[in-house]
Order: sequence, then structure tokens, then C-alpha cells
Amino acid sequence: MENQSPFFALDNVRFNWFHGKSMITTGMGVFTDGYDLSSIGIVLPMVLASLGIKNLTGMQSSFLAGSALIGAAIGALLFGLLANRGRKAFYGLDVFIMAIASLAQAFVTNVPELILIRFILGVGIGADYVLSPLIMAENANKQDRGKSMAIGFGLTWGLGATFAAILYLILGAMHEPQNIIWRVVLGFGVVPAASVIYLRRKLPETPRFLARIKGDRSALQQVIQYVVGEDVKQYVDEELILQDHHQATEYWKRNGSNILTACLLWFLFDIVVYSGILFGPSLIAKGLNLTAGTFQLVMEFAFTVPGAIIAVIFIDRWGRKPLQALGFIGMAIALGAFSFFRVESAAIPMIGLILYGSQNLFSQIGPGSVSASGMLGVELAPTKIRSFVQGITVASGRLGASFTAFVFPALFQTWGESFAIGFLSTLALFAAIITILVIPETKKQSLEETSREIDRSTEVQTTTA
Repeated sequence: MENQSPFFALDNVRFNWFHGKSMITTGMGVFTDGYDLSSIGIVLPMVLASLGIKNLTGMQSSFLAGSALIGAAIGALLFGLLANRGRKAFYGLDVFIMAIASLAQAFVTNVPELILIRFILGVGIGADYVLSPLIMAENANKQDRGKSMAIGFGLTWGLGATFAAILYLILGAMHEPQNIIWRVVLGFGVVPAASVIYLRRKLPETPRFLARIKGDRSALQQVIQYVVGEDVKQYVDEELILQDHHQATEYWKRNGSNILTACLLWFLFDIVVYSGILFGPSLIAKGLNLTAGTFQLVMEFAFTVPGAIIAVIFIDRWGRKPLQALGFIGMAIALGAFSFFRVESAAIPMIGLILYGSQNLFSQIGPGSVSASGMLGVELAPTKIRSFVQGITVASGRLGASFTAFVFPALFQTWGESFAIGFLSTLALFAAIITILVIPETKKQSLEETSREIDRSTEVQTTTA
């Protein structure tokens, strides 16, 4: 029945200029996400020294690390609800918030100001994590949707984090004062965010929103024709009812277990990965006798970015499920080995770099390019509830990251580094088991198939007006 779908042309068109422009437009926002969320871990010692603070309280440290993440959880829930009134309506507002907050960081005079501004920054980041995957997935063809999202999210996030480390090291090599370095590094996030505000406002509304939520046949035909580049009226029959009149509760009953599993997996992944993002440049790098900038650059450029490239190559060949399971298993092994060989890693830092870096590699091969790209949220939820589902999956991940901002330092200080890392290894293994047992495969299927909306959409579409 696929050729009766109004999205048939959209699903089967070859990758074209529109898809490429969409990747850049969404990807620069995610580049900003990676830059902003990782940069604070690099420059935090300079911030404290510049502001005349010798020692932070445990709560201050946790709020500095986690304020953006708490803001992101709130922003995700808010914009997950708003996006059901229109994907495009709020696209651009997310990066505008990020741009203003990024620039404001450069002018703070105390820690509470920085915490507040990073909370606002997080609201924009949370909004972007909802809107960008949603728009990219609803515009993508089914053959390339996986790699499009892996490039637009997994790869560009790592590039943003890498650039933050490079800029930090360049400014240091130029012997700029520390008070200037941290302000430039934090404030530079305005540049990639502001660069795509106009482009985001010019993107058309997504075809699936126009059809399944708004029921606007004329606008649907125009947008699909714009994306595909040819007349598509034959795919949008005048007698087909496009709008989905089913109750959202029906879809929650049908898809609830998959959606909750997607939330749990992102929650677990962010607990593990953000321990390294937030505290790797300080706590872990110190144990390896590395500076924060060098540690961050090696982790991102030598491990995270290559992992994202591997994911791009295989995500539409092998599928989401095997890559995510492989990634979690690899993370568990790498973290377990790092914990077990901690003494050897301290004596020979290269061993520690390879072992700990391997968890970054596997994280981006798997869950960093699947769960954390928003892929599960958008592929497993029908159009009618997709934006809110994406909101709660993003919020689940940010809550996991916030959890690690408060708990990981306590584990580290109370039980030692080996125990803290071993705990993360166990969580990664648990997530791998859940992935294998519960999550369905979605590669090369339309969104109506992956979300199990197809039976209901066919029922609605073939009803005469």
C-alpha cells in the first residue's frame, strides 16, 4: 500500500540539494550544542581563577556543570509541546536563544550569573534537540534518513566539541590572558548559532505536519514538489483524507513500550557519556597528566569524530539496532578495562588515553549516533505525537546528564576513580541488553512504518471525503 501514501515521492526520492541544505541548517545548531556543552569543562579552572574563586562548593560545581542540562530538559518539554502547532513556527528561535546566551557568557562577573545564563542556553539547546531531528527526519528519504541524522547530529556534535578544544589551545599558544581566553571560548558559541537563524526561518514546513496534523493538501503538494523537484499531485489524491483524526491515546497504547524504552536508553547513555564530557577535562585528564584542552582535543578528534564517521557509513546498511548494541557493548568493555588497568594508565598515560578514548569511539559508533541524535524518538513515534515524544526522550537524556553532573563527582571522591568508571561500565552493558531485547529495527523504512502508523494512516487515507 506504500504507493498510496502521500509521502511516497518524498520517501523514495534520491538524496538531493534540499537534503544537503537541511543537513547544514540543522547541523550548525548541533555543532553549537557540542561546542557549548563541552567548552565549559575546558575553561572552568580559568573561569574560577578569573573570578577570584579558589574552591567551589560541591553544589556550585554541580550546578555549573548541570545548569545547561537542566535547562535543556525544560526546553525540550516546552518545545516538544509547541512543535505540535508547527515545526517551522519555532525553528530559528532555538538557535536565537543559544546565540544570545552564548554571547552573554563572555560578560559574566560571578558564578551565579554564569549558572543562570547557562540555564537559558540549555533551554535553547533542548529546543534544538527537539526541532532539528524532527524536521530532518520528516523531510528525509527513507534510504538515507539514518546517515542524514548521523551526519547532522552525531558528527557535527563531535566537530563542535573538537573546535572548542582547538580554539582553547590556539588562544593559549598565543599567550592570551586567561581572563580573555575563557570569555572568547564561551562567547564564540554565538557564531555558529547566529549563522543559521535566517536559513532555519526559510525552511518550509514539513510535509508530515501539513498532512497528518494540519490536513492542508495544497501546502503539502507544494512542499513535496519543492523537495522532490517534480509534480507530485498523483501521490496526493483529492479523495484521500490526510489529517489524522485518531486520538493520541491510541498511539500511546500502541507505541508506549517502545517510546519508554527510547527514553530509558537515552537516559542511561547520557549518564555514561556526560561523565566524560563534563569531568573528563578536569578529573580524568588530571590522572593522565594531560591539560584539559589536550585531553578534549584527543578525545573528540581522535575518537568521537572517527566513531561518527563509522556510524554514517553503516547506519543504513547494518541498521540502528546492531550499531547501538555494538556501541554500548564497546563502551562497557572500554570503561571496564580503563577501571581495571587504572594503575597502569597512570604510569603510562597512552594506555589510559586509548582505553578511555575507545569508549568515546564506541559511543559515537552506536548510541551517540542513534539515541542521542534523536533517531529513536522520531522514528518510533507517529506524527501526531512525534514532537512531544521527542521532547520527553530529549528530556530523559538531559536528566541523565544532570544526574551524572551531581552524582559522578560524589562517586569519584567517595569511592575513587576506578569504582566510578566501573559503575558507568555496568550501565552501558545494561543499556546494550535493553537495546537487543526491546528496540525494533527501523532502517530503510518510512516513518509511517517505523512508528506503526502505517495501518492507521492507510485507513484514514483511503476513506473518501
